[in-house]
Amino acid sequence: MDALPLVALVAASAAIAGAARRTPVPAPLLLVAVGLLASYLPGVPAYTLDAHIVLPLLLPPLLYTAAVDSSYLDLRANARPIALLSVGYVLFATFAVGWLAYWLVPDLPLTAALVLGAVVAPPDAVTAAAIARRVGLPSRVTTILQGESLVNDATAITAYKVVLAAAVGEGVSWGAGIGEFLLAAGGGVGVGLVLMVPLHWLRTHLKEALLQNTLSLLIPFVAYAAAERVHASGVLAVVVVALYLGHRSWQVDFATRLQEAAVWKMVAFILESAVFALIGLQLPFVLKGLGTYAVMESLRYAVAVFLAVVVVRFIWVYPATYLPRWLSRRIRERETETDSTSPLIVGWAGMRGVVSLAIAFSIPVAMTNGEDFPARNLVLFLTFTTVIGTLVVQGLTLPLLVRVLKLPGRDAQAETLAEAQAQSEASAAADARLEELLTDPRNCLPGPLTDRLRTVLERRRNAVWERLGAANPVTGESADDTYRRLAREMIDAERTVFVRLRDERRIDDEMMRTLLRRLDLEEAAAYREDSDAPHG
Repeated sequence: MDALPLVALVAASAAIAGAARRTPVPAPLLLVAVGLLASYLPGVPAYTLDAHIVLPLLLPPLLYTAAVDSSYLDLRANARPIALLSVGYVLFATFAVGWLAYWLVPDLPLTAALVLGAVVAPPDAVTAAAIARRVGLPSRVTTILQGESLVNDATAITAYKVVLAAAVGEGVSWGAGIGEFLLAAGGGVGVGLVLMVPLHWLRTHLKEALLQNTLSLLIPFVAYAAAERVHASGVLAVVVVALYLGHRSWQVDFATRLQEAAVWKMVAFILESAVFALIGLQLPFVLKGLGTYAVMESLRYAVAVFLAVVVVRFIWVYPATYLPRWLSRRIRERETETDSTSPLIVGWAGMRGVVSLAIAFSIPVAMTNGEDFPARNLVLFLTFTTVIGTLVVQGLTLPLLVRVLKLPGRDAQAETLAEAQAQSEASAAADARLEELLTDPRNCLPGPLTDRLRTVLERRRNAVWERLGAANPVTGESADDTYRRLAREMIDAERTVFVRLRDERRIDDEMMRTLLRRLDLEEAAAYREDSDAPHG
């Protein structure tokens, strides 16, 4: 096996994603555009999407990292709109887009048209998270979009399996299809519930951070494979496990959390970059397979399907937003009032992605009777154009729409105030615990070390409040910003000395690495404080 094409794909996509951070164009869109151009360059290898690779090997880690970083409490608070989008909308889009394709394309069987509907129904988890991070959507809208994207793949994949069975001639009745759908959904949730507690127990009882992180990398694949083995939804199993582990991540030791955050950030960056590049690279395969369909005729169908996908989402989103509130006083009392801009943003943020393409490529070439699958190549083409259309049209215009609507972003001042109040309460508890511990003769410390503990605690208590105060008139930094910058400069000075001592053979390499690791942990803590802090 020649590994060079895979290495080239990862390296090139990572470089493009890194370069996108210096441009106003979101990385997913730039990667797709470069992939489209590169697909016709001489010497570029043929990268074909394989559902047997994308679904079990790429989808689980991407879902896992998105779910772990999500808030279980926020998702639970918005469970109703998330369920209406991730289940109700996907099924509605499957039938609505399928019926339109059946009416539009001559000689296209209804079952094949419904396969197309199921394939293009789910907005993409990776795309939703990437775009939402870039444009700074309000927190509730972001939560709803992330929650939808975590679950809708399971709905679409299950619906696809049901309508595909009917399309290839396996004689699935509507009752059997509904039963299979409920079994897959319930089974996926059940597998996740069974796995989440023992997996969390393992994470908290393994003593080495290296082993804990190895387990962390295996968890999404284990959950997905276990669920698929019993014909349940692997997607739901991964999401359930990830939400539970993310909600209880505080119970894992700090070294594991530090390493895990860095490892998963790198994994997500590489996979997301490669996935978007792969979307663009599929153009030659899609065009080559059109066969009897003329390009202009196919483009007319593509525009119609793209418009249908966009319009159908709005047809669902607005009634799903307002009708339950109008019918139920309990919902009106329990949920905050929804403004007119939120459903507009949710309706427009329906970008499709690699999951739709992977499912489309998994459509069999022949049916059970040996005949060719009807219009398979056209379904691939329409899926590809819908994915590209939503990424380009909606992805490029969503930031502009957010600016035009003047949506309120995150309130940095309010978040800093809440953080300061939380830190104040925690510091008070830590101070009381320290005084309690110091009364025990076993915890006797010299005065300077006791003062150091109190000083560190006091700095944590004051650091957040200082961000609310006046900035340095020369640098524009708060006192805490200046403190962290000077601390990093001091660490750099120590690091230089350790390296010099190693070069002078006054300490060996092993000792230098031990000393540097201590500095690295201190610098990592300072960097995380700095990067996590909201800046106005």
